[in-house]
Amino acid sequence: QVQLVESGGGLVQVGGSLRLSCAASGLKFGNYAMGWFRRPPGKKREFVAGIRWSGGSTSYSDSVKGRFTVSRDNAKNMVYLQMNSLKPEDTAVYYCAATLTNSGLNSPTPYNNWGQGTQVTVSS
Repeated sequence: QVQLVESGGGLVQVGGSLRLSCAASGLKFGNYAMGWFRRPPGKKREFVAGIRWSGGSTSYSDSVKGRFTVSRDNAKNMVYLQMNSLKPEDTAVYYCAATLTNSGLNSPTPYNNWGQGTQVTVSS
């Protein structure tokens, strides 16, 4: 049974940083591409970042490019999202997701495994 557990969310001031972690179990982690999505208050879920199974290729939404960095440690079954220069509009519940597909990572469609989410609140 695949399980994804996010951690590291919290309350941070504008301009601050947070590092989200996602622990994966019940899957052959190295075979999966991983994605980070978020759901801002009152809005739809949106893509944040994706990383292919090898970790050699990443993608980001325009809104976080240059501020967020996605990485993974296949030996530890972990994926991370380093978030810097946080803005109030980054406030959301953040989810990690896993897919065996290695393309189209900026859409939620190929992901069939999701975590429960972790809240990130950026105060001004």
